[in-house]
Amino acid sequence: MTLFEHDFVAAGSAEQPEGDTGRMLQMMTGYWVTQVVRTAAELRIADHLHGDGATPAEVAAAESLDPGSSFRFLRACASLGLAASTDGKRFTSTPLLDTLRSDAPGSLRDLALWGGAESHWLPWGRLADAIRTGGPQTEAALGAPIFDWLAAVPGESEIFTNAMTAMTRGLARTLADVIELEGVRVAVDVGGAGGNLVQTLMRRHPGLTGVVLDLPHVGPEADASAASLGVTDRFTFVGGDFFDEVPSGDVHLLKFVLHDWDDDSCVRILRNCRRALDPDGRVLVMELLVDKVGTPGLEPLMDLNMMALSTGRERSLEEFGDLFERAGLTLTTTTSSGSRVSVLTLRPA
Repeated sequence: MTLFEHDFVAAGSAEQPEGDTGRMLQMMTGYWVTQVVRTAAELRIADHLHGDGATPAEVAAAESLDPGSSFRFLRACASLGLAASTDGKRFTSTPLLDTLRSDAPGSLRDLALWGGAESHWLPWGRLADAIRTGGPQTEAALGAPIFDWLAAVPGESEIFTNAMTAMTRGLARTLADVIELEGVRVAVDVGGAGGNLVQTLMRRHPGLTGVVLDLPHVGPEADASAASLGVTDRFTFVGGDFFDEVPSGDVHLLKFVLHDWDDDSCVRILRNCRRALDPDGRVLVMELLVDKVGTPGLEPLMDLNMMALSTGRERSLEEFGDLFERAGLTLTTTTSSGSRVSVLTLRPA
């Protein structure tokens, strides 16, 4: 019996099954939707359908696609609310699809490309092996640890950096609302990729100098971001490794850095930050916090993402506290940002 035959049998009719059966069927085919969204982003479907819309043949000509396959894809998009058509011949965009437009404010296109890319797709396909072995599956699936693979495969580092920038863009404004920087001269965005967080803070605080520390190949994206935000004169990119050394500053920013790494690696990063802090300096850790078992939310699923892709994990506040103590840092405040991300303020013990 195929999945679709089971669908009809479980429903007892040709109607969509409800309850646990319907929910389970949706879960089982969820990855299909992920790949539809990623493909729509890759082929710029939102750009082509925005405005007056387009026929499948027109989309096919613009992207060098097969016309028949383009129709089938747009028909599937319409079934998901990603496109609309009154005659089955010409398709227009929807507000949902418009979130993937390349020119839309807060566009999710880069996140869609990253979330459905093989660097996510293939390790997640080996999730059972990650649970069996207790180790990430990027080497087995891709041939190298995730960050080594990104640096070595042309174009993938750019996709990752653009996705992190897209994720940070809206979040940075929310974080900037709750991060107190009065009297701070230098803020160092440790592992800051494109630098959107510290650059957003620089725009809020005209006297603030911003530094991003990340691997050298990220530099051009960070410099371009600084130029687009008009803060180049106060911004510096430092190519380096936070496991070796961190630039000195009044505040060190660690946004979604610690969740990428195992406990010992996190302690090493935190100790380097503590060592490089100016007198009366602070470390600001921005992460998701895992709540009690059974609490609905992103955090447990993101934890599995870390399990499949890296040596990292999502942590509870208590687990973070153990890391901070080992690194010689004391948690002084925990601040909600109005999103799922919390800001943890640390000072030298």
